[in-house]
Amino acid sequence: MRSKGILKNGGKPPTAPMSAAAPTVVFGRRTESGRFISYSRDDLDSEISSVDFQDYHVHIPMTPDNQSMEEQAAADDHRYVSSSLFTGGFNSVTRAHVMDKQPSSAARRAAAAAASSTCMVQGCDSKIMRNGRGADILPCECDFKICVDCFTDAVKAGGGACPGCKERYKHAEWEEVVAASNHDALNRALSLSHSHGPKMESRLSMVKQRAAPGEFDHNRWLFETKGTYGYGNAIWPDDRTDDDGVPGHPKELKSKPWRPLTRKLRIQAAVISPYRLLVLIRLVALAFFLMWRIKHQNEDAIWLWGMSIVCELWFAFSWVLDQLPKLCPVNRATDLSVLQEKFETPTPSNPTGKSDLPGIDVFVSTADPEKEPVLVTANTILSILAVDYPVEKLACYVSDDGGALLTFEAMAEAASFANLWVPFCRKHDIEPRNPDSYFNLKRDPFKNKVKADFVKDRRRIKREYDEFKVRVNGLPDAIRRRSDAYHAREEIQAMNLQREKMKAGGEEEQLEPVKIAKATWMADSTHWPGTWIHLSPEHARGDHAGIIQVMLKPPSSDAAMDHQEKRAPLDFSGVDSRLPMLVYMSREKRPGYDHNKKAGAMNALVRASAIMSNGPFILNLDCDHYVYNSKAFREGMCFMMDRGGDRLCYVQFPQRFEGIDPSDRYANHNTVFFDVNMRALDGLQGPVYVGTGCLFRRIALYGFDPPRSKEHSPGLCSCCLPRRRRARMTNAVGEEEDETMALHMGSDLQDGDGRMNLATFPKKFGNSSFLIDSIPVAEFQGRPLADHPSVKNGRPPGALTIAREMLDASIVAEAISVVSCWYEEKTEWGTRVGWIYGSVTEDVVTGYRMHNRGWKSVYCVTQRDAFRGTAPINLTDRLHQVLRWATGSVEIFFSRNNALFATSRMKLLQRIAYLNVGIYPFTSIFLIVYCFLPALSLFSGQFIVQTLNVTFLTYLLIITVTLCLLAMLEIKWSGIELEEWWRNEQFWLIGGTSAHLAAVMQGLLKVIAGIEISFTLTSKQLGDDVDDEFAELYVVKWTSLMIPPLTIIMINLVAIAVGFSRTIYSTIPQWSKLLGGVFFSFWVLGHLYPFAKGLMGRRGRTPTIVYVWSGLVAITISLLWVAINPPSAGANSQLGGASFSFP
Repeated sequence: MRSKGILKNGGKPPTAPMSAAAPTVVFGRRTESGRFISYSRDDLDSEISSVDFQDYHVHIPMTPDNQSMEEQAAADDHRYVSSSLFTGGFNSVTRAHVMDKQPSSAARRAAAAAASSTCMVQGCDSKIMRNGRGADILPCECDFKICVDCFTDAVKAGGGACPGCKERYKHAEWEEVVAASNHDALNRALSLSHSHGPKMESRLSMVKQRAAPGEFDHNRWLFETKGTYGYGNAIWPDDRTDDDGVPGHPKELKSKPWRPLTRKLRIQAAVISPYRLLVLIRLVALAFFLMWRIKHQNEDAIWLWGMSIVCELWFAFSWVLDQLPKLCPVNRATDLSVLQEKFETPTPSNPTGKSDLPGIDVFVSTADPEKEPVLVTANTILSILAVDYPVEKLACYVSDDGGALLTFEAMAEAASFANLWVPFCRKHDIEPRNPDSYFNLKRDPFKNKVKADFVKDRRRIKREYDEFKVRVNGLPDAIRRRSDAYHAREEIQAMNLQREKMKAGGEEEQLEPVKIAKATWMADSTHWPGTWIHLSPEHARGDHAGIIQVMLKPPSSDAAMDHQEKRAPLDFSGVDSRLPMLVYMSREKRPGYDHNKKAGAMNALVRASAIMSNGPFILNLDCDHYVYNSKAFREGMCFMMDRGGDRLCYVQFPQRFEGIDPSDRYANHNTVFFDVNMRALDGLQGPVYVGTGCLFRRIALYGFDPPRSKEHSPGLCSCCLPRRRRARMTNAVGEEEDETMALHMGSDLQDGDGRMNLATFPKKFGNSSFLIDSIPVAEFQGRPLADHPSVKNGRPPGALTIAREMLDASIVAEAISVVSCWYEEKTEWGTRVGWIYGSVTEDVVTGYRMHNRGWKSVYCVTQRDAFRGTAPINLTDRLHQVLRWATGSVEIFFSRNNALFATSRMKLLQRIAYLNVGIYPFTSIFLIVYCFLPALSLFSGQFIVQTLNVTFLTYLLIITVTLCLLAMLEIKWSGIELEEWWRNEQFWLIGGTSAHLAAVMQGLLKVIAGIEISFTLTSKQLGDDVDDEFAELYVVKWTSLMIPPLTIIMINLVAIAVGFSRTIYSTIPQWSKLLGGVFFSFWVLGHLYPFAKGLMGRRGRTPTIVYVWSGLVAITISLLWVAINPPSAGANSQLGGASFSFP
């Protein structure tokens, strides 16, 4: 699949050698519709002399005397690769295990059935039922023929009206219809024989005559091509004429003005200008407010004033870090018609009209089939295989980091079902192309479907998918039963062998139990080389060989438009039935090696795909994120192929989720981040990488600098934290000292003539010559078209229309070697190349490194969501998810990836945004203190200010009003809703007082003492209603992360009661201080309301552990307060009576 020759001839596409003697065959050109135009030698003289037509191919059309044949040797080797399981690894020989392929279930079924009457509903030609006498069952008197399924749909969805005459059926149950049909079958048959004779004659006249299977159909070929036979070719008398009216010559291509692929849509000035003005006003108000707070201390409670002023200073600093990167939000739009015109339309450089788009390698990662159901992963794979992108330019790689046979066989089932699902999607333009999501749509599936056989095809595919789900869900039991059976057979064979040896030795027959490792068996009666169900040495989760299996072989370069299998259950004639390449991979794992979790798996995919397909672009998806928009790949490619697209490292798509409760109680949609923050970053240097739904440029993942990189102004805090400017000095081999520096595509890696110096690559990328040779090819193929003088670093049009090389065993064997556990040793994988190691959030670090080298990224928000996935709606699962993100941010802050150490190639506001990524968890320390301040104020009878004067209230009003106005304008330019913004504010406080605080503690202990703390579940309560779609929302799983917010709730509730009691029974009530404390307490409780509601479970059934912890915390805080500030006689006298004493 590698194309090594693309960089020859000075960066031009490779040319085929011309023979010395003039060829004696008839030349022809293939047009965009697949037709062939004959040429004479005189016609070719003028065109061959041009540069664009120096390399031509002789096309012989599909006529009855010419049938296509493949070379037998190449076909046999290709078949050997696609039907073999390759394994290998450290100190082991790479082996190819030939596997016997079984025919699919769809192919085993007979496609023909007995001829009978068909349903008259438009779009359905299913057979109608007959009664016991052999007569058609007609539910309506109008004799409208209808099948059982359409009758059921008409009764349920159509109000019980006949689709023919629109009258209501007399019988609404099918059993009643059958009984009535048997009663008057004789009379209906007599009436039909007299009154419907012409219908019967017309029905008999509609018998179709088809050519025998495998025979060339002359009439069909002439009809579909609208051609006539010429001298060895076909000509077009209708629509392909020249200026003289002579048929056989296409029209000349007209020069069209150059059009961009993308447009930047700036926010309206009526929205963004007031937004920026409000930011400035609030910033000034905060500065004056903090100055006033510092000058006016509360002498009565200096400790309360001190804590509040420290927290407010940090909140102001955190708000500035969060707000400044939002000053330049942008929107973007793509033009898919221009993309098709430039890359898939016949031009002088691409006369055949083949796709000139670059290849895309799609990575899907999974690790545990128990936590990540294989049916979900299979649906994701099916949605990828069915995308609207050139089939020969697409390859899908599944990384199974657990090495489970269950995932392997589920992917095999998905590859088999794809033979029906993918052509069905292409034929009827299905959206979405995830079968599970498509069949569970709430809307009408027949809307905008015009083909007559759609209803029949959909029902058949639905039946096939139901069987596919049954097979996939039954795989665990099938694998277990198969392994038990083979294990029993092995034990019997071992015992028989032992008995024979004892008989041959003349010993008494005293058999000892034979101990044989209980292996996991594949369907071809061989041991599974990956992880076994019963773990054993070399077959455990962290100890198994590397595995690569080509599930679907690389497709041919020509579309199989008229291909129709003999036993195919559906008619896919005229539909491209090719499938993209699908590869299953499980990297080698051995004890004693650090495999670096997901980042290590992704880097293994990068190396294996570079050898097998080498797509210049890489799209990574989580196993639960499927393609919701089949044109999303094309939308992302518009940015990469546009002018200046060679400086883009990745295109990030927003994450959209399904299965979220309608109220979005825990802000799982995260729309404020994906629609506000990410759009704002798109106006700077680009959005951050969020781990999935991202289209990468392969050369950027390799650690290269972008072309034409710029140096920006000095970075943040350069005046107070001066940095030594890094000199661009390298040693003799071009190796730089700092790992954050990139592998420059400039002078240090190039020879004097401008070519890359590949001699320096082995110490960076490893010793695989295949991998090293693929790097310049990927760089060349990823360039935009040089179709305009302003396009720099472009490639000539038509360079990627050449068919890729076929896969052979040596290529797959090399791919096995680069996924071994030892390959990354003494290389720069994980430090400068690929996904970066050393952080839980490897995605943010990887994106930061690219931006730090000067690359840019863009945010692609499509009109129809590009991808959709799932998110945890349970409170505990959501908190643990936020804990992992916050832990990664703390690790970033204490590492060299801190934005304070960024290079001058990163813009200032982009650096502030990355600085906020590492700092935001530390806000939890001040936030939890501030949440206790209202309670402390109510307990002590004091407030953060001396008195609630007009100045304080004015500042507070200005800050609050400007915050609300900023929120309204953000909602305006981002398109989110007010409820979503409020849910985000609520969960910011919930996460800040729970998961963020735990992440800071964990990060500090790891940095200072080297101690790692993991927060795990301790108890679990099951949901009540398993049929409820959102039953998981009401499941309460106790975790230690719930202690801080639960404590805050209890203390504030107790403080409100104490404050009211103190004020009511005091001689001189201090209502102003009470109102201030109560207002802020209700502010805290209002933000924590979703948390409290989550603890209640369904119908208010709160677990006992919540009450126990609440009581213990309340008693502890009360005793602590009494010990610190014991009640005095003077305090009791102020309560207005000796009969009452406040505790």
